[in-house]
Amino acid sequence: MKKIKSKKASRKSTGAGAAQQSATAAAVPSCPAAPTNIWINLFALGLSLAAVFWLRAYGQDLHVKTQSLVVVAVALALPIIILEWLILKPWRNPSAGLDFRRVNFSLGRTALKLLGFYLTVGSVAFVYWLFPEYHGSFYDNYFTVVKAVLPWWMLLAVPYFYLVDGAMQSPKDSYWQLGSWIMGNRKGVSGKTIGQLYLGWLVKLFFLPLMFVYLGNNLTNLLNFDFSRLLVSFKSVFDFTFNFLFYIDLLFVTVGYVCTLRLFDSHIRTAEPSFLGWGVALIGYQPFWSLFSGTYLKYDDAPAWGYWFWDTPWAYTLWGSIILLLIAIYVWASIPFGIRFSNLTHRGILTNGPYRFTKHPAYISKNLSWWMISMPFMVSASGSEALRQSLLLLMVNFIYFMRARTEERHLAWDPTYVAYARYIGERGIFAFIGRRFPLLRFGNGRLFYHGDDAPAVEPLVTGSTAPSAPARPA
Repeated sequence: MKKIKSKKASRKSTGAGAAQQSATAAAVPSCPAAPTNIWINLFALGLSLAAVFWLRAYGQDLHVKTQSLVVVAVALALPIIILEWLILKPWRNPSAGLDFRRVNFSLGRTALKLLGFYLTVGSVAFVYWLFPEYHGSFYDNYFTVVKAVLPWWMLLAVPYFYLVDGAMQSPKDSYWQLGSWIMGNRKGVSGKTIGQLYLGWLVKLFFLPLMFVYLGNNLTNLLNFDFSRLLVSFKSVFDFTFNFLFYIDLLFVTVGYVCTLRLFDSHIRTAEPSFLGWGVALIGYQPFWSLFSGTYLKYDDAPAWGYWFWDTPWAYTLWGSIILLLIAIYVWASIPFGIRFSNLTHRGILTNGPYRFTKHPAYISKNLSWWMISMPFMVSASGSEALRQSLLLLMVNFIYFMRARTEERHLAWDPTYVAYARYIGERGIFAFIGRRFPLLRFGNGRLFYHGDDAPAVEPLVTGSTAPSAPARPA
């Protein structure tokens, strides 16, 4: 009897333990699905790199920074669009807001949208005309391509807007509201929605020219590189790999800024509305970086890492390899975006690739690489100078920290991102930091965590409807 009792008790105990484990597993948030597929993006990258080899062999007559650049960009974007359409079917995502079973075409509504679209494009052209920054030769190649593509783009917008408008579940979008406002109809028009439209275009008009020019420079280096140099020294390997990795990053970035289309669920849902969010993002890019880094944040006065390790080949190779590894992680974080990359906007919540382990893999790896490259803690003439330059680099790191926090605050309006952030807070590789320092946990609408019982905050972005589908800030 004692034995039987013992077995029964053991079974009860085991059952209770299993139930407790099941309840614990249920309490741990799951990671939402990603809207992109890394294998599709890698396949497209392979085709784009094949286009680079074709250009090296047969594309000498093409202008590198315009025609050749368009070739490699199309070779990346087109396979992603086609394969996503066939496999992922992005138009079915609730975040796309499309239903092609509807028959709701309207010439009048489409005309208002086209009016809003053409006015927005005209506003972008006005900004380029107005500011001296865009009158120098630096952007000549960008504007050469824009002038060649713009007439076709404006023409193709007519059937595109008509097709998409007929399938939209909520067809009175920001373009319609802007067009209605221009025509004097204020009913159903939201100033905040129109403001979001212009903020999204402001992101594109600022970042796309920069990324286009940088990509052209890296492509030029890639097409002209003598691969026999790779057998000479690690320095050649480092220089080539450094340029090649950033070429891949810039390729995805440039394509992402171009392909903002609702038809492929790659449109801009919302743009960062706060001055702080824009400030900490723009300070890291030209022309703002030259202004601030030269005056306040110049932490790299001394020679960089290669100068100090040149006479020690094994140390040079080891240190350089670590830098390349960090940059490779940074580039790995760009590949999951596919055609959806964009700063300061929400174009879908990435949860695959390195985002499966942390919310900000690109920022973490990039900032660590700067410490390895500049070595302000080692190369300065004195201890006080090393401390000063290290503090300056810490300030740069803090800017990126605030950039990450403003992105999280912006995306907190989307329940998919909230679920993802909570998953990372429990399962991410840096989850222990949040447990030790609760203030750094996901703030859910705030910059910093205020406790689970903190009152809910109004969404930072208004005039938009949160999607119910997996939708990262792109």
